[in-house]
Amino acid sequence: MTVSLFQATYLRVRSDIVFGQLLPGQRLRLEELKEGYGASVPTLREVLNRLASEGLVVTENERGFAVAPISAGNLLELAALRKLIEVHALEQSFRNGDVVWESEVVAAHHKLSRIEARMISGEACDRTEWKRYDFGFHQTLICRCQSAELMSVHKGIFDKYLRYQMIFLTFRGDVAAKEHQDLLEAALARDIEKAQSVLLHHIDGGVEHALAAQRSSIPSG
Repeated sequence: MTVSLFQATYLRVRSDIVFGQLLPGQRLRLEELKEGYGASVPTLREVLNRLASEGLVVTENERGFAVAPISAGNLLELAALRKLIEVHALEQSFRNGDVVWESEVVAAHHKLSRIEARMISGEACDRTEWKRYDFGFHQTLICRCQSAELMSVHKGIFDKYLRYQMIFLTFRGDVAAKEHQDLLEAALARDIEKAQSVLLHHIDGGVEHALAAQRSSIPSG
C-alpha cells in the first residue's frame, strides 16, 4: 500500500460520506467498496478505521462498518459547536485580517453569491459545488484567527454539519444570501458584533429550516 493510494481512497470515501453519496446508516462492505474505489481490502479497512476515529463511520463489532447515523440531537450539537468555534474565530480573524485577507473574503463571497443567485433564479445547480463555496466563504472569514488547530477542528465539525445540509437542508434562498452579504459587509467594516450576531442567526436559521422540513425523517435521539 502506498501513502498516495491510501490518501486518495480516504479522500474519496470521506467526500462521498460528507456529500451524501454514502447515506447515514449504510453498511460499508469491504468487498463491495473494493470494486467501487479500486483499493484493496486492507487499504479500505485502514481508511474506514480512520473515518471512524473522525466520527463519520461507526464500527459494528464483528459485522464491519457503517456510515455514522444522524439525529436531530446530533445536528443541534454540531450547530452549537460551530457557533462556539466560529464566534471566537471571527473576532480573532477580524482583528488580524489585512487587505490581502479582505480580498480573499471578497473573492470567496463572489463565488458563493454567484451560485446562490443562479439557485434563486431557479437554475439547476450542483449542490456539491454550492456547499464547497459555502464552506470556503465561512472558512475564509476565520482564516486569520492564527490557530491551525482551531481551523482543523472547525473543518471537521463543518463537514459533519454539512452532511445534514446535503441530505436534508434545502437552500433558504434570499434569506441565506442576505446573511452572507451581511457577513461580508461586517468583515470589511471589522464590525465584530454584527458579524457574530448574523452568524448565530444564520446557523440557527439553517438548523430550524432543516428540522422543520424533515422532522419526520430525522430521528430525535
